Amino acid sequence: MATEIERKFLVTNDSWKKEVTSTAEYTQGYLATERSCSIRIRVEQDRASLNIKSATLGISRNEYDYPIPLSEANEILQDLCIKPLLKKTRYHVPHGAHVWEIDVFDGDNKGLVVAEIELETQDELFSRPDWLGEEVSDDPRYYNVSLVDHPYNKWDK
Repeated sequence: MATEIERKFLVTNDSWKKEVTSTAEYTQGYLATERSCSIRIRVEQDRASLNIKSATLGISRNEYDYPIPLSEANEILQDLCIKPLLKKTRYHVPHGAHVWEIDVFDGDNKGLVVAEIELETQDELFSRPDWLGEEVSDDPRYYNVSLVDHPYNKWDK
């Protein structure tokens, strides 16, 4: 079984931008957003994948990821996925022994910036950069699957 251990944080400033080593544009859509799991299609540049993730709260979830043909992914996004599709740019920022993934959302989620770190164990220590804000790992509003039905620009902030 594949397990993802990921923590999510808000970002407090733009100082991370000077440390970016790579970027990727993502478009993703969801085929199912059930109580037990989410099933999504993701296109990253010229690659595509089918991803199944358990719908449990917290930092540890079962996750399965499979490559699929790009042309089929684009058809599925267009014809089968729940709308609107989620669009974001992911920036990779090394800090300490880890590489942070900073997602800058677009469309209905414009203005939301979330930093994620993947860990080997739930209690793994990591260095916290100065741009790291409040942890939102346990807040389901920040899950990508939630941002489709409840986009950031509709939140009461």
